[in-house]
Amino acid sequence: MNQERLLQVILSPHVTNKAYEAAEKTSYVVFKVATDATKLEIKKAVELLFEVKVDTVKTVNVKGKSRRFGRIEGRTKDWKKAYVKLQEGHDINFIGAE
Repeated sequence: MNQERLLQVILSPHVTNKAYEAAEKTSYVVFKVATDATKLEIKKAVELLFEVKVDTVKTVNVKGKSRRFGRIEGRTKDWKKAYVKLQEGHDINFIGAE
């Protein structure tokens, strides 16, 4: 896998209450990822970007929601979420506080 592809796999961290609880209890970190990304690509991308060791990766395809804009019906995009479990002793700090 080339490095350019790995840099395009992770789109952003997914910060919600549920994601925060998963991080506290089981050291899972949640990311929004490219919809065509595989678990192996996600693992290698996280290890490359954050210099940590990844234990497991679980993925979820999230369906877009229906939205209305006045009389016009629309739909948000479908997207993919990845739960990344880090090995013991590794941590990702998004806030940057030391």
